[in-house]
Amino acid sequence: MSTSNIREHMEVIGADGVHVGTVDRVEGDRIKLTKKDSGEGSHKGHHHYIPASLVAEVEGDRVRLSANSDVAVSFEEEESDPT
Repeated sequence: MSTSNIREHMEVIGADGVHVGTVDRVEGDRIKLTKKDSGEGSHKGHHHYIPASLVAEVEGDRVRLSANSDVAVSFEEEESDPT
C-alpha cells in the first residue's frame, strides 16, 4: 500500500474501526502519530509511529489498518530520546 495518499490530520483506525491515532506525517516507511494520541503515563507527550506496512487502505479522511486497534498499538514505536 502506498503512503502517498496519507495526509496530516487523517484519523488512523484499526480494522475493527477503533481510533488508533491521528497522522502527524509520514516519515519513510512509518506513520508518525500526533502527540495528543500518545497515551498516558510514561507514553504521554511523545510521538508514536505505526509501520506503513499495516495500512490496508485510505478511505476519505481515514487510514484503515489491516490489524485490529489493540494489535496495531502493540506495533507502535515510541520516538527515541534525542539525547
